[in-house]
Amino acid sequence: MKKHIPNAITCCNLLSGCMAIVFALYGGYESALWAIIAGAVFDFFDGMSARLLGVSSPIGKELDSLADVVTFGVAPSAMLFSMLMSINGFYVLNMEEGLMADIISFAFIYMPFLSFIMAAFSALRLAKFNLDERQAMGFIGLPTPANALFWASLIVGWGPKIAYTPAITPILLVLMLTSSYLLVSEIPMFALKFKTWGWRGNEVKWLFLASCLPLLIIFGVGAFAIIIAWYIVLSIITQKHDKP
Repeated sequence: MKKHIPNAITCCNLLSGCMAIVFALYGGYESALWAIIAGAVFDFFDGMSARLLGVSSPIGKELDSLADVVTFGVAPSAMLFSMLMSINGFYVLNMEEGLMADIISFAFIYMPFLSFIMAAFSALRLAKFNLDERQAMGFIGLPTPANALFWASLIVGWGPKIAYTPAITPILLVLMLTSSYLLVSEIPMFALKFKTWGWRGNEVKWLFLASCLPLLIIFGVGAFAIIIAWYIVLSIITQKHDKP
């Protein structure tokens, strides 16, 4: 019986991702965010339960990657797609008639589909992670849960403020391509794994955690986007600092 517990938890991650996608496509961005967070919690506990119970298996590893693609790849892509469709639909409805307007309308209608490039890069990231033995105590490239949390937080926390910013669609698509690159990049990024709880050797991790609390108090849900951006910057800075 116990061998099925980790896989059952992984399936809860997958179900959370499916719910997030549906919420996103219906414009329920906040519900999608919480579904992604729930998926991240299940993703944490499925691996922990497998180690505690000693029931790790190749099937569990493959199922975990499949669930992660849905929750941390397709779900945030669906949120961005839905948001861009909403923004672009507003502009299309208020556009004057004419050939140029038709061309622009065509572009506006189909540009949001580029959001799913991020889902493809998330799948590639997870496939690389499964084969990469260098990521025991850290990450090479941006982890998919961090990327998903960034986009979900950006859309929920900052979406209403940036939705009608001029040229916001290409700006968001460029940002999406940047985050897609970071997913498969060779940039070392620290993980919040502690061998000891002391300050020495964990300076970057404690500094990062200490900076998260005031951001959450000030910005609320939107803070997660800032926190993930700070995580990326801090990882890059410390990587360069550690180089001889």
